[in-house]
Amino acid sequence: MRIRRTIERFPGGMMVVPLLLGAGLKTLAPGLLVLGSFSTALSQGAMPILAVFFVCMGAEIRLRAAPAALRKGLAITLGKLFGGVGIGLLVAHLAPGGRIFGLSGLALIAAMTNANMGLYAALSRQYGEANDAGALALLSILEGPFLTMLALGATGLVHVPVLELLATVLPILTGMLLGALDEDLRRLLSGGGPLLIPFFAFGLGAQINLQTIWAAGLSGIVLGLATLLLGGICNLICSRLGGGGMIAGAAVSTTAGNAVATPMAIAAVDPRLSPLVLVATPQIAASTVITSLLAPVLTAAVARWETARHAATAVPPVDDASRR
Repeated sequence: MRIRRTIERFPGGMMVVPLLLGAGLKTLAPGLLVLGSFSTALSQGAMPILAVFFVCMGAEIRLRAAPAALRKGLAITLGKLFGGVGIGLLVAHLAPGGRIFGLSGLALIAAMTNANMGLYAALSRQYGEANDAGALALLSILEGPFLTMLALGATGLVHVPVLELLATVLPILTGMLLGALDEDLRRLLSGGGPLLIPFFAFGLGAQINLQTIWAAGLSGIVLGLATLLLGGICNLICSRLGGGGMIAGAAVSTTAGNAVATPMAIAAVDPRLSPLVLVATPQIAASTVITSLLAPVLTAAVARWETARHAATAVPPVDDASRR
């Protein structure tokens, strides 16, 4: 059986198919995920596996490529932040009742300023350039409520988790250091990255209940499409401005699963937003599922477009015989 070849026919298949398998089990047979011992550890251990994956990714980043990678990461981070906040504030202040298609500014900002770094790492490795994978070191701050709370919280009221930010990038920096010190370690760790992708993808999927899409209704689907397409346009432009191609911009047009907790965290700081939490939470959960499924399709399409564009603009070799 050619299972691997079949899976890889789908865009980002080694990430998406195990993720869907985990989500399907979580939805239809959640008891199978908590049998105990190693079985439970596999379904609930995405974060440790992802941490090891980040070390492997870091080992692939050569220090001489770091400035270009950080420049791209900074461009995309700022684009995703200001794009999401801008759209959210426009809805909050200009839309009737502060909502559009049932979406509040809070839901839009929480979903659009966040990103699934596990999926980004897998897609940038499969389709992107070295700078795209290297940008992960800076883009990691997009996963979690850090930037969202920084953008929305009142000055002095929001606790900025600096140590949490450091803890996020430390595995990547560790891999970079090990790879720089020992070429044999670089090769060893680089080979481990692809192996880990389906395992942490299954663990991430095992935390997603597909019924959240139904609970959120049409507004949750709209939020996912807005994150992927409206936010994606901004991300693609910033990826291009940051240097190189636009694959990284497509791969980062997602919502991470931990964004579901962002409205509650923000409401804890500003209780006036508490009524929005119950509505925004399932919407953001739906955006997580929608973008996880469609971002690989968008990334693959952008990769094909860039390949075709480069082929069309390539200068054909000159035939010496035609000169005579």
